Amino acid sequence: MSQCGSSKGKSSGLNQHYEEKVRPCIDLVDSLRSLGVEKDLNLPAIAVIGDQSSGKSSVLEALSGVALPRGTGIVTRCPLELKLKKITKDNNWRGVLSYKKLKEEKEKILKDPAEIENAVLHAQTVLAGKGEGISHDMITLEIQSSDVPDLTLIDLPGIARVATGNQPLDIEEQIKDLIEKFIKRQETISLVVVPANIDIATTEALRMASKVDPTGQRTLGILTKPDLVDKGMEEMVVRTVNNQVIQLKKGYMIVKCRGQQDINDKLNLVQALEKEKEFFKGNSHFRALLEDGKATIPLLAERLTKELVEHIAVNIDTMKLEKTSKDLKMLGDGVPLDENEKTNFLIMKIRQFNDALEGVKRAEEDLRNSDTRVFSKIRWEFGRWKLALDSKAIKTEEILRDEVQEYVRTRRGKELPGFVSYRTFETIVKKHTEELEEPALKLLKDVKELVHTCVDHIVNSHFSAFSHLLRAAKDPIEDFLEEQFQIAEEKIHSQFKMEKMVYSQDELYSSQLDTVKQKSSTGFGLKASFVSADVREMSYHLTSYLKVFCMYLKELKDRLDRLKSAGKILSKFVHSA
Repeated sequence: MSQCGSSKGKSSGLNQHYEEKVRPCIDLVDSLRSLGVEKDLNLPAIAVIGDQSSGKSSVLEALSGVALPRGTGIVTRCPLELKLKKITKDNNWRGVLSYKKLKEEKEKILKDPAEIENAVLHAQTVLAGKGEGISHDMITLEIQSSDVPDLTLIDLPGIARVATGNQPLDIEEQIKDLIEKFIKRQETISLVVVPANIDIATTEALRMASKVDPTGQRTLGILTKPDLVDKGMEEMVVRTVNNQVIQLKKGYMIVKCRGQQDINDKLNLVQALEKEKEFFKGNSHFRALLEDGKATIPLLAERLTKELVEHIAVNIDTMKLEKTSKDLKMLGDGVPLDENEKTNFLIMKIRQFNDALEGVKRAEEDLRNSDTRVFSKIRWEFGRWKLALDSKAIKTEEILRDEVQEYVRTRRGKELPGFVSYRTFETIVKKHTEELEEPALKLLKDVKELVHTCVDHIVNSHFSAFSHLLRAAKDPIEDFLEEQFQIAEEKIHSQFKMEKMVYSQDELYSSQLDTVKQKSSTGFGLKASFVSADVREMSYHLTSYLKVFCMYLKELKDRLDRLKSAGKILSKFVHSA
């Protein structure tokens, strides 16, 4: 990029600053972009926007050292992504222009910078057609040279106010939609190019930038063509650059790029930079802007260096990158190429998976991804089950008297007071037994979900990078867990079906009946004077039986032991698979 640098060396100010400060950041962004991360994470970029013929392509040319198409009317008809890559191994200039047409990648190798203009014009014609229409399809121009900085710039079409010639009638809306698609991204720095010789408040480009970036956090105003400013208007330009007219947090800068006459006079970019510097030095109004670091292309380069570095630091989502790094680390190394190593790799992956399952079975699993072990969670579920049974027993004892009283009032036959109707006793027992079946099934489902979630996490953490292996492990395990769930569910249904057949060992039942009678309050409870003999006796028997029943259901803890056995079976099953 010798044309953009000082006459004493090849590297421009922009080149030097990017090489020293931005290169590490650009390397990071380029690496992420090459990995396809941009599909999920917008990467920082610089977009140059402006009204038609505002001089934006000239600014882009001065910054990059690449001669792009210029002229009147709409010159930039497609988004042009300009990727500049500095190489240090040799001094050979290389260029590649690429674009997609009907999903087919088109590529042209460029051997000389002079080929760029015609190559870009041809690509625009292919994508946007002949005439002056535009296309949203991106053209990518990659330049590799020892004389360019590491930088990515995006040139967008200039905003046309009125359709002329063979332009589409809605050309203004088309261009605005295209520009907004880029500048609305929070990761894009917008360089809004405005001619210094017009009222800045009337520029559509600045209005669009303000719409998507109202605080001006990522908008930098660039004034061009200061040599065309009418006499008497210089102070207004100075006030604008000093951020006193329309304020932007990033402020403004002013530059003087090559004009068409300069190009006709064969003025190269190095000479153009010298001419620009002399212009600001010699202008009594603008000299102070140069001294304040707000004028010339080299100083704009330094400013962009600072802005882009800060923008990259802010917008590369640290949390997301950390998560991505963590996910990549979890995937581990790739599959070896050697066949023998592939076999060893597979054995190692399966062994690690089995070890993880063994850890769960022994209640010794790794807690880095969870703060509670599976068995602790299951134990907590059984604790809730015990509380439900205790609550049921307490409530049953409280309501039995009223319930029995109602049964005695409506169903007592010829029996004398104090003689328990076994049929009534049996009916009440069945009713309370049925009320516990649904909570028991819910307990089973909750435990099954805990086990399924745990196993599913283990499978995914070990085989997520290998879709076939993931499916081969997940399918049989899910089938096995579902099969065991169906068996357990059937056993619970069977258990409650048996419990509805009233039965208890004589010794156990008699012992509980004695305990209930002894604990019964003499003043108020079942022994109270207002409680009839029928209600008292029936309540004694029902309370005793239901306590025995709940004691038995609390022994569902044994199912936890059977779950451990199932874990062993599961482990053996996986080992043999």
